[in-house]
Amino acid sequence: MTQTYDLIVRGGELVSHSGRGLADIGVKAGKIAFVGDLKGVSAGEIIDATGLTILPGVIDSQVHFREPGLEWKEDLESGSRAAVLGGVTAVFEMPNTEPTTTDADALADKLKRAKGRMHCDHAFYVGGTHNNAPFLGELERLPGCCGVKVFMGASTGTLLVPDDEGVGSILRHINRRGTFHSEDEYRLAERRPLARAGDWTSHPEVRDAESAIRSTRRLVGLAKALGKRIHVLHVTTADEIAFLADHKDVASVEVTPQHLTLTGPRDYARLKGFAQMNPPIRDAHHQAGLWRGVAMGVADVLGSDHAPHTKDEKARPYPASPSGMPGVQTLLPIMLTHVAEGRLTLERLVDLTSHGPQRIFGLADKGRVAEGYDADLTLVDLNARRVIRHEDMASRCGWTPFDGFEAKGWPMATIIRGLAVMREGDVIAPHSGEPVRFLETLAG
Repeated sequence: MTQTYDLIVRGGELVSHSGRGLADIGVKAGKIAFVGDLKGVSAGEIIDATGLTILPGVIDSQVHFREPGLEWKEDLESGSRAAVLGGVTAVFEMPNTEPTTTDADALADKLKRAKGRMHCDHAFYVGGTHNNAPFLGELERLPGCCGVKVFMGASTGTLLVPDDEGVGSILRHINRRGTFHSEDEYRLAERRPLARAGDWTSHPEVRDAESAIRSTRRLVGLAKALGKRIHVLHVTTADEIAFLADHKDVASVEVTPQHLTLTGPRDYARLKGFAQMNPPIRDAHHQAGLWRGVAMGVADVLGSDHAPHTKDEKARPYPASPSGMPGVQTLLPIMLTHVAEGRLTLERLVDLTSHGPQRIFGLADKGRVAEGYDADLTLVDLNARRVIRHEDMASRCGWTPFDGFEAKGWPMATIIRGLAVMREGDVIAPHSGEPVRFLETLAG
């Protein structure tokens, strides 16, 4: 029989925009060419997915891979290796490196560093500052840029834009959806004396819920006044979910696996510095609010906010310990466990990790299993049981806050543009990542 496809993924249960059921997927030249019954049809390669579930390639739209300047914590190679081992096919990487990604040369440098080294597809944020605001309209249209990221709190140097005038100037100059870390820096500064030495349970007191909702109200008000679209990262409070539900015309929402899974004060006592991040892990009341946001459709995407630090750095007594935790490799196992335990459906998870990013960020050819789209597929075994361990993490930091967590469901293969990059825990086609394309920047 004449060879018809480069690759056929055969016999798996596909979960996609059209529903859930058995389907074969035929791939030509890295694109999905057919979805349906391909029994008896030949291909250059056939992957038997019998007993597995096929998801559209998982997209993690918030990672910090620390390169350049902080490579002892992570780099583009190790971070992207962790991604594909976790079933992630594409990542959006943040600008708070050294130097920061705030101009065209810095963006070009990251793209150059990624070429031939990153294992998954990728795009990079440009950081918005007081100084580069007039140039952001041009910078956000550069190939390989996923948009503009603004730190209203929790950053240092020129990346910190705490004031309404500065945020407003950035919004005036951009046309794509702006992405924001939303905490009120002025309130954070007032509350820093509340930090108790060596007591991580004081972290959510310093960075309290009011710090988050106050900033988010300001941000939405500015977006409404200027007619701009915004994306609020790692929402952590029940208050923000209730507020943002009334402002979906301008605001999209990200939640993270760790805020949906870990709770204070219990996990601060257990994990100490490993539980510290910004915005903080909060109590059960706020976590329940996040789950309501997932159930109601307020949450649009799921990001890991993968932000590693070394064990030695994390062992410093609070508040000297840095904020941030790894998560790109564990995003999918943690969320598949929530699916198995009935907290959300598999279809809703697909919406948060594939269809949502495609919608919110305007991906040109990713995020769906449909003819003409990139053949990005994540194959999972919903019946697999694995214990997450520090020693299995590919991140340079070598730890995870989920050490000892028994996952119910596990990624078995990561396929990117028709190429099987990971199979059963091994990276088999390394360094094949390419820049992601966006509808709003196809012309460059």
